[in-house]
Amino acid sequence: MDISIVVPLYNEAESLPELADWIRRVMEELGFSYEIIFVDDGSTDTSFKIIRELSQANPSIKGIRFSRNYGKSPALNTGFQAAQGDVVITMDADLQDSPDEIPELYRMIKEEGYDLVSGWKKKRYDPLSKTIPTKLFNATARKVSGIKNLHDFNCGLKAYRHQVVKNIEVYGDMHRYIPYLAKNAGFRKIGEKEVKHRARKYGHTKFGLDRFVNGYLDLGTLWFQTKFGVKPMHIFGLLGSFMFLVGFLAVLAVIILKIVSMCNPDFHFYLTKSVYFYLSLASMIMGLQFFLTGFMGELIIRNSAERNDYKIAERI
Repeated sequence: MDISIVVPLYNEAESLPELADWIRRVMEELGFSYEIIFVDDGSTDTSFKIIRELSQANPSIKGIRFSRNYGKSPALNTGFQAAQGDVVITMDADLQDSPDEIPELYRMIKEEGYDLVSGWKKKRYDPLSKTIPTKLFNATARKVSGIKNLHDFNCGLKAYRHQVVKNIEVYGDMHRYIPYLAKNAGFRKIGEKEVKHRARKYGHTKFGLDRFVNGYLDLGTLWFQTKFGVKPMHIFGLLGSFMFLVGFLAVLAVIILKIVSMCNPDFHFYLTKSVYFYLSLASMIMGLQFFLTGFMGELIIRNSAERNDYKIAERI
């Protein structure tokens, strides 16, 4: 199969028939063998009913429905698991991504040898409340990830080599950082293509301030996992050892002061009344706790549970 198109969605019933027909026209005009995998993230409207009807009319359309709303990352990860195409395309279901971009994305993967190509919506039709946070977020993501050539990490329109989607795990809200995940998995030829952004035709945006804040928190998590995820002792053990050493030396200094005060009647030092004595003990205790945290992290890493266990209600 040439192309798998993975479309995560939540309450997009109005746009699905138009999107499915548009993709079909593009695929048939160029003679691609393809599949469309709609992943319904627990929609409360008639989205999956429409997917079922579309599948009956076009056997290339497949559907997966979650029993409840899990989020975009779980939907993408489940779609990636089901994808069979040599090239996997992801796009949003709201018609803001154009299927006409698919052939060029496919060519860049197959002919130019990219592992991943991300869309860049240079001219956007979103409100300032969305575009300004997006620019700030992308600037931070470029700095942290080291992927300098991407303007838009979170663009839903992306193309992947088959091996990429089978070797990354998209969990939580990490769909914003798929290029970073791919880089960490060893897929380093990451490119970008400027794509057209269309105004939303149906429904309303699901972007909110909470997504902006959570995006930064997730970026911090991913950076920490990249640096210390496999070896948490390298950070917690180092920090704990340093704090314990500082506290131990401080306790020695306080004890020495106490001995000096005992030998010199003119020098008064009360051990239990010194704030430095208690700070020293606190530093030693915190250092020991950090060290034990690193040790426990090492044990947990070796016995980590599956993070992508989602309840699927129906498959087509």
